[in-house]
Amino acid sequence: MATPTTLKRVLGLRSLVFFGLAYMTPMIVLGIFGIVAEVTEGASASAYAVALVAMIFTAASYGRLSAAFPVSGSAYTYVRKTIDSRAGFAVGWAILLDYLFLPMVIWLIGAAYMQAQFPDVPVFVWLLAFISITTILNVIGLKVADRANMLLMAFQALVLILFVGFSVAFVLGGGGTGSLLDAGPFLGDNGSITAITAGAAIAAYSFLGFDAITTFTEETIEPKKTVPRAILLVAIIGGVIFIVVSYTTQLVYPGGTFEDVGSAALLIAGQIGGAAFSAIFLAGLIIAQFTSGLAAQASASRLLFAMGRDGVLPKKAFGAITTRFKTPVFNLVAIGGVGLIALFLDITTSTSFILFGAFLAFVMVNIAVIAHFVRERKSGRNLNAVTHVVFPLLGAIVCAYLLLQLDATAITLGLSWLGIGLVVLMIVTKFFRVAPPEVAAKGD
Repeated sequence: MATPTTLKRVLGLRSLVFFGLAYMTPMIVLGIFGIVAEVTEGASASAYAVALVAMIFTAASYGRLSAAFPVSGSAYTYVRKTIDSRAGFAVGWAILLDYLFLPMVIWLIGAAYMQAQFPDVPVFVWLLAFISITTILNVIGLKVADRANMLLMAFQALVLILFVGFSVAFVLGGGGTGSLLDAGPFLGDNGSITAITAGAAIAAYSFLGFDAITTFTEETIEPKKTVPRAILLVAIIGGVIFIVVSYTTQLVYPGGTFEDVGSAALLIAGQIGGAAFSAIFLAGLIIAQFTSGLAAQASASRLLFAMGRDGVLPKKAFGAITTRFKTPVFNLVAIGGVGLIALFLDITTSTSFILFGAFLAFVMVNIAVIAHFVRERKSGRNLNAVTHVVFPLLGAIVCAYLLLQLDATAITLGLSWLGIGLVVLMIVTKFFRVAPPEVAAKGD
């Protein structure tokens, strides 16, 4: 296996947006609708509106840093280049929770859906199928994965459009609230600010994905312009989809009381479209899991590639890409191997890892923008204080608040993972006496 360290530029704005949306998985708004509606007491639309505002600040910070440092690595790269290489390692280690375990969770959920539909087939068969197909597509390269992604995203979009259409028809027919203009999805049963903000912390999970775009920087055409635009577009498009879908769904089913919050959207699908649409909806959920897994695995492999190329992880393995496909095959296979851990975990346990790393990364990226502002000022370049200090400060505060809303188990597991990372960092830096290794940035 050859070990070149240059990725091939093949992605434009449209492809990046589709990858970000696939990673985000727009249908996740229906997957967790019951949970958000229950917490907000029927004000799910408000929860997504609040989450959108919060995420836009952080998306803008990612955009600014991706333009300043057009290389792979996402939060890991941005923090190490603006604050400190050791802090960058800590952030990179933290978001490994997100990047490494998210594909596993996606595959596990997809396998669970399939096993529920075909109970005679063991869940491990479906899990292996998800892992094998996505790994093969990603190994072949982003052009092939991109084409598959476009097709599957189109089907997912069709299911969402049908869901909204059936919801509107149901309401116009006298069901649900009986009115398309109703404040209920924004106010809920009691209009509680506390309930809405608590729901926003959960709804923010749906936005995870806009940051993954930055890991494809070195495979993007004109990255300094394309990546920032794609980041904001994904956050805004995703947010609008979440608000519209949650609003119309909440019109069909006002309030937040369900027999089973986990399957609330599936029950509503049958209510508005009958058995036929329920089957289509289930297919859409499975397709959504596949496309999300495709993007999540590809993104995670690029983060490992950046850390391997820098020598933080073994360079010969993690920092290598094949001559034939120009993809980090070892990383893709390794992530597929991590996915097999799902055989021994349930969805609740595995997802508890993810949000800790994501929110910590969001906080640090916002702080990194401020650090970049200070450094540029010292070098004689004046940047806008509002966009480079005020906005990222607001983003950091909001994301820190969301981090503190996680349950004790997630925080404990997250801190434990950081502790392991601290030990690794001590070894790499010889007890913090030297900086972690770094190579020249590529991608300019």
